[in-house]
Amino acid sequence: AEKYLSEQMAIARRDLEYLGSVQEAIEHGETEQDFIDLRNELKDAGFLKKQGKKEQKRVSKPREFRTSSGFRVLVGRNNRQNDKLTLKDADHRDIWFHTQKIHGSHVILCSGGADVDDDTIVEAAKIAAWYSQARESGNVPVDYTPVKFVKKPAGGRPGMVIYPTYKTVNVTPTEAFVKERRVK
Repeated sequence: AEKYLSEQMAIARRDLEYLGSVQEAIEHGETEQDFIDLRNELKDAGFLKKQGKKEQKRVSKPREFRTSSGFRVLVGRNNRQNDKLTLKDADHRDIWFHTQKIHGSHVILCSGGADVDDDTIVEAAKIAAWYSQARESGNVPVDYTPVKFVKKPAGGRPGMVIYPTYKTVNVTPTEAFVKERRVK
């Protein structure tokens, strides 16, 4: 019984972690398509019942920003989009950002291998901090690493990744900065 209980507790912890990231995506949802994508993700994960009628499988695009130095920054809207953005769409030389040990969106600084200055790193980190649970906090630690170091663990839920090599920058996100950098 003890072995079974410890297995169930591990599953419950993993599900709780996953649902925390879904809650974060709900809080940052902006369009009806964002919520349709989340509903489909929860159905695929087994948390919602699949209904008889087929819902449209149109996929939303990531949020897009421009740094002051002209680099493109993409932000995932939900866990499935985070996976697609990081593991399929991003160039292996691009830079991946995520708040440290805090639920949030995957953020890709599209550098294509070009040299990126420290100010651009800080700007992308501020965007990553804004699209996380640390949105209202100051001095938020944001990890960043080249996309080539970001991997999906075996059996990991959508949005779950590991990254053994990284650097950390501390930033304070502001709504005004994020709105200023948003591409319409």
